[in-house]
Amino acid sequence: MGTIKGGEFLVKEIKSEDIFISEEFTEEQRMMKEAVVEFIDREVWPHKERFEKKDYALTEEIMRKAGEMGFLGVSIPEQYGGIGMGFISTMLVTDYISAATGSLATAYGAHTGIGTMPIFLYGTEEQKNKYLPALATGEKFGAYCLTEPGAGSDANSGKTTADLTEDGKHYKVNGQKMWISNAGFAEVFIVFARIEDDKNISAFILDYDKNNPNGVTLGEEEDKLGIASSSTRQVFFNDTLIPIENILSERGKGFKIALNSLNVGRIKLGAAVLDAGRRIITESVQYATERKQFQTPIANFGAIQKKLADMSTRVFASDASCYRAGKNIQNRIDDNLANGKSHVESELDAFQEYAIECAILKVFGSEMSQMVSDEGIQIFGGMGFSKDTPMESAWRDARITRIYEGTNEINRLLTVGMLLKKAMKGEIDVLTPAMEVGKSLMSIPSFDIPDYSTLLSEEKAMISKLKKIFLMIAGKAVQTYGMDLEEHQQLVLCAAEIMIEVYVAESAILKAEKIAKLTSEKEVESQIAMAKLNLFYAIEKITMVGKEGIVYFSKGDEQRMLLMGLKRFTKYINMPNVIELRKTIATKVIDENKYCF
Repeated sequence: MGTIKGGEFLVKEIKSEDIFISEEFTEEQRMMKEAVVEFIDREVWPHKERFEKKDYALTEEIMRKAGEMGFLGVSIPEQYGGIGMGFISTMLVTDYISAATGSLATAYGAHTGIGTMPIFLYGTEEQKNKYLPALATGEKFGAYCLTEPGAGSDANSGKTTADLTEDGKHYKVNGQKMWISNAGFAEVFIVFARIEDDKNISAFILDYDKNNPNGVTLGEEEDKLGIASSSTRQVFFNDTLIPIENILSERGKGFKIALNSLNVGRIKLGAAVLDAGRRIITESVQYATERKQFQTPIANFGAIQKKLADMSTRVFASDASCYRAGKNIQNRIDDNLANGKSHVESELDAFQEYAIECAILKVFGSEMSQMVSDEGIQIFGGMGFSKDTPMESAWRDARITRIYEGTNEINRLLTVGMLLKKAMKGEIDVLTPAMEVGKSLMSIPSFDIPDYSTLLSEEKAMISKLKKIFLMIAGKAVQTYGMDLEEHQQLVLCAAEIMIEVYVAESAILKAEKIAKLTSEKEVESQIAMAKLNLFYAIEKITMVGKEGIVYFSKGDEQRMLLMGLKRFTKYINMPNVIELRKTIATKVIDENKYCF
């Protein structure tokens, strides 16, 4: 597989052989997937209503069982008590273990991600040997104390303090943290605090024992919209003593640790909503085939088929994007290891390299999750609004995904900001292709009709043109505002929307093409239809936000030229029959009576 830098998809043509798809799981990975699915079907799905009744003990019990099964230590090397299966396997387990309830998904994500990874990525050998084996097996659970009442998206503005004691052996921590997942049963806290007047916060590992609280007080469990059995509490520190050897990395490196931990969390969140989406579709189609109105199953109605097709398309596109990026990260880790870097250095570099893709997946996945659960309620009708069906809890659980791991607004702004930083550092040449697009707008377009006879050839040509739209708008925006661009947030959001849609649409098309090559075009008719339908929606959205951006920063002849460019780059030769595409997808899902891709 060809290697590609983070964000470079915008300026390069990507081939289907260059991406990884979930259909290529190894035998070992397929066995792991079956084990996780069986675990969820046995231990979680039958008790779904208990998760809606603040049964925190049940969440803790399931987490311990997950630890016994090895699911908590997938990404931790064997030398630290894990099973060290690599990043694709980590994604896979996160995907399928999060299927039944957001309460377990949150507990699992908080523990294996932000609760454990900072120690693995930044800890000393002594710290790793002390903490990771217990965290990898579920003997102990982790929590991550970053957010404060006055420090949310602006994480580095926290007021929690850490002062060296007179004997120089401890840091004395004082302050307040809020929205801390797993706080009710965690025994290892990653705590962020500021030492003296440092510009940046520092990170510490705190051992918490409820029988010897060491100045730690837990607030009551928060009463939340969703994820009802995920323990979420405030944590107060009052002269809490942390040994000096428990500082993570170096003094003042806490903000960096927080940012890099979030990169891992973002891509894992993209995976964590996938099987939940698949199960919602399965529940919806099974209900729609049984529920009769006007003497016919509602699954026969076009309005319901439209929903099933759109839901399936979003999940398919999200799946394609997640495993594509996951493999890029795995490849980068492998390359780093081959070049003599340590495992920790290799992972840190890889997550940083693909931070743009991690943010994209977080945004698209969380919004897919909300859309799919919302349509699930609609298909169930009045029953969907009832707590007796699984739909309303899925909808409530989905809502938090747009907020944690950085709000979707922050993540959208980050995608563009990170790309521009890479461009300024010379890591990606965005300027040259942007100038070429600018020149092409001045030339007379070709009126030759291209040969689009091969599978998805026009769709791939459309992706290439959509990338030109991004370069056209982002290039002109940078030229107009320079370093002040970040002050024009709504314009940056337009550019981010284009970037997200391009990445996801390209992923879905390349996945469909790759499956067709592995099997046959006839066998994957529905996947091809989903790739085409997703692209159609992407073009519609890009057309809208493209107009918003162009009209905002340009006037007169320049504006007319840019709008003509937008029209040229979004024009199909063969417009897809969207209603027929939806029929093809829905028919397949209804015939199989489940999400079957």
